Amino acid sequence: MIAEILISALLVMAGIFGLVGSFGLLKLPDLMTRLHAPTKATTVGVGGVLIASMAYFLIFEGKLSWHELLITLFLLLTAPITANFIAKAHIHREMTARDLPVTGTERDWATLMPSDEPVQPVMNRVDEPPRQVSDH
Repeated sequence: MIAEILISALLVMAGIFGLVGSFGLLKLPDLMTRLHAPTKATTVGVGGVLIASMAYFLIFEGKLSWHELLITLFLLLTAPITANFIAKAHIHREMTARDLPVTGTERDWATLMPSDEPVQPVMNRVDEPPRQVSDH
């Protein structure tokens, strides 16, 4: 009985987060506010369904599902990183240093700071060993 209530609570919580995340993705006004909604829907919504499924099969079937655990860990690791990349791309494309809050230091936002020298790609032939690139 307690296990069924726990699994049901996880599924309801996951459904609510999925619904609110989808609603937020549709209704929030700009990219930076919309970005928050799907990341929470992914981590908590899908993660809750996967953990509920793991608990069900562990308690009622006696089998531990490693696939669901790995999917949950993958989602927990990749959703914040993806959101960070999308936010940085948005800052580069749509904002200037004047649009962002001050950092409180002498440095500007790291995302908007140009490097001293441009990054040059290093092309190697297939039959030669990789070259060492200097750090300066």
